[in-house]
Amino acid sequence: MSGALSHIRVLDLSRILAGPWAGQILADLGADVIKVERPGEGDDTRHWGPPFLKDAQGHDTDVAAYFLCANRNKRSITVDMTKPDGRQLLRDLAGKCDVVLENFKHGDLARHGLDYASLKVVNPRLVYCSITGFGQDGPYATRAGYDFLIQGLGGLMSLTGRPDDEPGGGPMKVGVALTDILTGLYAANAVQAALAARDRTGEGQHIDLALLDVQIACLANQAMNYLTTGVSPGRLGNAHPNIVPYQDFPTDDGYMILAIGNDAQFARFCEAAGDPSLATDARFATNKARVGHRAVLIPLLNKLTIRRTTTDWIARLEALGVPCGPINTLADVFADPQVRSRGLRVDLPHPLAGRVPQVASPMRLSATPVEYRLPPPLLGEHTDEILASLLGLPAERIARLRHDEVI
Repeated sequence: MSGALSHIRVLDLSRILAGPWAGQILADLGADVIKVERPGEGDDTRHWGPPFLKDAQGHDTDVAAYFLCANRNKRSITVDMTKPDGRQLLRDLAGKCDVVLENFKHGDLARHGLDYASLKVVNPRLVYCSITGFGQDGPYATRAGYDFLIQGLGGLMSLTGRPDDEPGGGPMKVGVALTDILTGLYAANAVQAALAARDRTGEGQHIDLALLDVQIACLANQAMNYLTTGVSPGRLGNAHPNIVPYQDFPTDDGYMILAIGNDAQFARFCEAAGDPSLATDARFATNKARVGHRAVLIPLLNKLTIRRTTTDWIARLEALGVPCGPINTLADVFADPQVRSRGLRVDLPHPLAGRVPQVASPMRLSATPVEYRLPPPLLGEHTDEILASLLGLPAERIARLRHDEVI
């Protein structure tokens, strides 16, 4: 393998999304990621359907689409860690790996001797990344954490959705498990930082990542809006708290997005919309003024944007350098010429379906590009291969472990 991380091996004990997302990033970059799953059950997301992947005849397989989003380029091994032989297998594998990813509840793996303190004895160079809802300390450390819960507790839902006094108003979660995804991204970054530090010191370390911490860190400008004023920002629907106009607007046949970032763009929009006087009106001439007079300006703009179709607006405004765009369905997204040109859908061979679609990695490295080596694995697909090649177990020993339901 020629990937940037092709010298790295990862033991991935994580399930669901945040940990597997981090593992897939590392795998896309070339790491050998060994996904450890429960015999007979596997990662919970294997069963989170419908929809399920369909075979060549159009029939559902037993692999949920959810599982397919975060597990490519990995090898799957099934091990029952509740059994002594299973725990020993995992300790032995940790001795052969550079990284462990896990997202068990605080303290769970210590009972099995698979926590960082235990595995550090086996492998002092190990980088061990723990992903939990609330971290390894604090009053919430033992609580289970889920993306939806964290979006609420961490403030994101207080910012997402329409204001309470508007039709359809109220808190709203993001349409994907964004906190899990962001935590996976932070985890992959932290792992690579720890590996870089190990190159200098020769020692591994423990990484403590909490979904709540990540959610709050990613509130970005909204967090600073609060910290600098003491006033909690409210929900603005699709509007921006600091820039106007920067939201969705009705058109003759649907909606479009205007993302006007400066006064010159606003003036060009007003010219195109047939009312240049808006740009010279003292209430709207600057972004600061527009933010202050948002409630007056937006209804005036709505009356202008509804006069033309979305396609017409986009053609006119793009020609003037005014940022705008449609609100696409996913069918529209994957048919978009830019998306197709960038190759954001890839199809990989799959033993059950013939082919399995994937969303391509957005990482474009010129010298060590992402390679799509393996489709999301079948449950336990690589158990024998891993035990034989990494641990040197003979076939009869592997057969005995399977008979004893350890693997």
